[in-house]
Amino acid sequence: MDTILERFPYRYIQDGLLESNGKPDYRIQKWNEYTNRYNDMYYLENQMQLDIALEDVEYTKWLDPEGIPAYRKAS
Repeated sequence: MDTILERFPYRYIQDGLLESNGKPDYRIQKWNEYTNRYNDMYYLENQMQLDIALEDVEYTKWLDPEGIPAYRKAS
């Protein structure tokens, strides 16, 4: 496992290669306060989706299954 970027509470990693096609296995992990470790939150489809998540933290929040508010309107 290689850490690409750590932006608390999220961490972006490459966990080897996929068996199905040999492409990199990219994931977003989120810090768990109860276990004090990172857990897989989202499996990314490809390098392009990883690039978007790295550039736009709001996109990562949008992918978070806990429903973290993302892309709020400015009032």
